[in-house]
Amino acid sequence: MLLHYITNTPISVPHSYSAFSSHQSPFHFRKTLPQSSHHPSPLGQLHKHLHVCSGMDAIEVSPKKEVAVGVDASIEEEYVSLSKLYKEFTNMSTIDKAWTYKSPNGKGSHATFSIGQPNLFANKKKKLMLSSFISEDSNGTLNVQWSPFPIEITGASVMVPSPSGKKLLVIRNPENDSPSQFEIWGPLQLEKEIRVPQSVHGSVYVDGWFEGISWSSDESLIAYVAEEPSLCKPTFNDMGYKKDVGPTDKDCNSWKGQGDWEEDWGETYAGKKQPALFVINIDSGDVRAVDGIGRSLSVGQVVWAPTTKGSHQYLVFVGWPSDTRKLGMIYCFNRPCALYAVKAPLFGTEIKENAINDVSVINLSQNTSSAFLPRFTPDGKFLVFLSAESAVDSGAHNATNSLHKIEWNSEGEPSPAKVLDVVPVVMCHEDGCFPGIYSHNALSKPWLSDGSTMIISSIWGSKEVIISVNVLSGKVSRITPSDSNQSWSLLAVDDDNKILAVCSSLIDIPQIKYGSLAKDESQDATWHWQDVSTPTSESHEKVKSLLSSLQFDILKIPVKNVQENLTKGANKPFEAIFVSSKSKHEACDPMIVILHGGPHTSLLSSFSKSSGFLASLGYSLLIVNYRGSLGFGEEALQSLPGKAGLQDVNDVLTAIDHAIDMGLADPSKITVVGGSHGGFLTSHLIGQAPDRFVAAAVRNPVCNLALMVGTTDIPEWCFVESFGSKGLSTYTEAPSPQLLKLFHDKSPISHLPKVKTPTLFLLGAKDLRVPVSNGLQFARALKEKGVEVKVIVFPEDTHAISRPQSDFESFVNIGVWFKKYCKK
Repeated sequence: MLLHYITNTPISVPHSYSAFSSHQSPFHFRKTLPQSSHHPSPLGQLHKHLHVCSGMDAIEVSPKKEVAVGVDASIEEEYVSLSKLYKEFTNMSTIDKAWTYKSPNGKGSHATFSIGQPNLFANKKKKLMLSSFISEDSNGTLNVQWSPFPIEITGASVMVPSPSGKKLLVIRNPENDSPSQFEIWGPLQLEKEIRVPQSVHGSVYVDGWFEGISWSSDESLIAYVAEEPSLCKPTFNDMGYKKDVGPTDKDCNSWKGQGDWEEDWGETYAGKKQPALFVINIDSGDVRAVDGIGRSLSVGQVVWAPTTKGSHQYLVFVGWPSDTRKLGMIYCFNRPCALYAVKAPLFGTEIKENAINDVSVINLSQNTSSAFLPRFTPDGKFLVFLSAESAVDSGAHNATNSLHKIEWNSEGEPSPAKVLDVVPVVMCHEDGCFPGIYSHNALSKPWLSDGSTMIISSIWGSKEVIISVNVLSGKVSRITPSDSNQSWSLLAVDDDNKILAVCSSLIDIPQIKYGSLAKDESQDATWHWQDVSTPTSESHEKVKSLLSSLQFDILKIPVKNVQENLTKGANKPFEAIFVSSKSKHEACDPMIVILHGGPHTSLLSSFSKSSGFLASLGYSLLIVNYRGSLGFGEEALQSLPGKAGLQDVNDVLTAIDHAIDMGLADPSKITVVGGSHGGFLTSHLIGQAPDRFVAAAVRNPVCNLALMVGTTDIPEWCFVESFGSKGLSTYTEAPSPQLLKLFHDKSPISHLPKVKTPTLFLLGAKDLRVPVSNGLQFARALKEKGVEVKVIVFPEDTHAISRPQSDFESFVNIGVWFKKYCKK
């Protein structure tokens, strides 16, 4: 899958958090804060890692003024103005996770939020924790008390509270050859600090996919995924080859060779080759690798199986075959995988002679090609999981998911069981009805108090919604309001049927919501949603003021030239989100067409810093979810593979014509921007429709499939999107000249002679998905034929171009580029 370019969704935080706004004191200081009496927590004792910072601004002596190389002095003021504006957006924090726990007296809940904020100067993302206490009075009115300040956890790779909320795990991954550091925090202090050397394992996976960090029910053991120790490399000295040297032995009179090349998991996983399973005993500090798995599987997403007194403890994990070519993993959900069970290692007095000799891995999901995100029902009777079997079978990197369950054998050894359907793949849905499950994450505790209702976020058309699924009956219900175009993202579910979520739109900054299951005697449960009081920092007021002048709508775009040979779902209207000014003008504002990557992803109605910034410059936005996007049923999605560069291009042009026909756009003032596959579309559009766009911008675009197929970490993507599911059988590491010609003919570069649109290229030099050579070749070729081109290469960025400084420079340049060629 080729990533779309929209940035993270921010969240409003309490007024005390305004210490991070650009309007506050620029001085940085350290301070130990008192523990709040309302929410005792291990977070309050992270004193030695606590920063209270201004975050963005620092006092520095101003150097001699210089004009940046390549910047015309006449437009330097544009850079000044737009940089100041975009900083208002980038300063906003994002909420990444949340956890809730019952208060000791049973009245109300403690909520802990993991928050991120870009630090432009450090070019990193700050990690912070913020606590609150939430309660309801007898009238159902919500009362929220926030801790006075957020706490910055410096150097933390991940933070995971225990199930009870009484302990907090903080992991700090190593730099160079340093050990991994595990910290266990209690209510009053740091209780344990464990250092795990590289000879035991490398970095712990905190990537959100292989990542699996799971506390045991008694909170004495933690299972997790980390990089297996490197294989021994040959050692040489002045005498030649040196024998009998360990993997970590150092000798100033010798040096390590490279050894055999090992394939890694591609984009963003450089150097990550063999994720393996480990368990740490937090009392003794002992770490043990889980036996019996072997190097033929890469593992992830581990959870503890329910415990039965007197029987061995088991771990359940996802395994991906790793003994063949490792194709890129990130954004690619079509990689075959299965659920496995294995005995957990024994510690201390549990170990008996020959007790762990009988270790075998049990495949629990033999009848399906995809199984991930395992979750046990609270009673331990079922193991529930998601499947991307449609993606695996078709070759599309993303598709409509299905939900399944396995009956769990609570007595004796687990064994393969019949996979039962809970929610099947939705092929074609009726208007307004459930389009299928589109989700690749799940809470560690997603259950309501009935023990059978699972709460998940899912894409529904051009919106994200929250749904409930009864895993016994298979009933699916949308529990967020159906009469709103806003998007909702799930944060946490507690034992009292309370939900924390984030609600936002392209014109509304994110708002934390608190959902309660209404006491209704009717068969269909109803949910009551309240705002969680979160006074915004001053820096948000400018953004809210800008957004208040905007409006948006989700347009239904009829398919042009409906074809009889297409399925019903493929002929249904697709959607585009239109953002515009509330003010009425005689002339239409200039319009930016925004295109997502993938192609099997979606751009949603949720808040986006980059889209908000571009709309605030006076542009209308047309955000097109062409056929093939997620959220519209499997038939619509599967209509695109084999027609990339044709059907999706026509859909975008149809959406533009629709906006013009409605009087929403001036055909002489249209620009286009896209990243990855969106860059592929943008490059196609300026070649196939050279008179439609006054300017274009592309981020890591696919411009030449014939060049990409031999250099990308996902070569099979080129085959599937070019030839459809037949591409799976055609796929080869050495394409013939005939295949290479077909790839060239389906690429934007085949339309190069017609291109005349000024184009901005934004490229990541460390992109393994669409290597930088693809964009550079196209840019050089355009420049050769006299088309105005600007190229910015970010030396340390991968496919997403997401490092704070790179993101900032990218969108400021997009704004300046479009203002240069598309005046209001």
